[in-house]
Amino acid sequence: VRIVESGGGLMQPGGSLRLSCAASGFAFRWYRMCWYRQAPGKERELVASISSSGGTLNLADSVKGRFTISRDNAINTVYLQMTSLKPEDTVVYYCNTETRKFNWGQGTQVTVSS
Repeated sequence: VRIVESGGGLMQPGGSLRLSCAASGFAFRWYRMCWYRQAPGKERELVASISSSGGTLNLADSVKGRFTISRDNAINTVYLQMTSLKPEDTVVYYCNTETRKFNWGQGTQVTVSS
């Protein structure tokens, strides 16, 4: 199993980024997939989840109206579209299944700063 997150970077407040998570080695299309984030010294928190078919989305209150999650089962990839970025969105983002079944990838760092 391999999970590779990408797309992070440095953005100004109010900017947008799209994160990608490419998965391999498991039946991606069968799993609800999630984006998590973790700030230094804090627990990893759930940001967004998407059902296996892509029909049901859930977002944390802190990102509702700003972030959205999507997936492409044809290429085993899940995305996190981030808009109206805030400095408090500055953390490392990870993806995994709903039950955190697989080993974590390296994550992708998002930094929001003017």
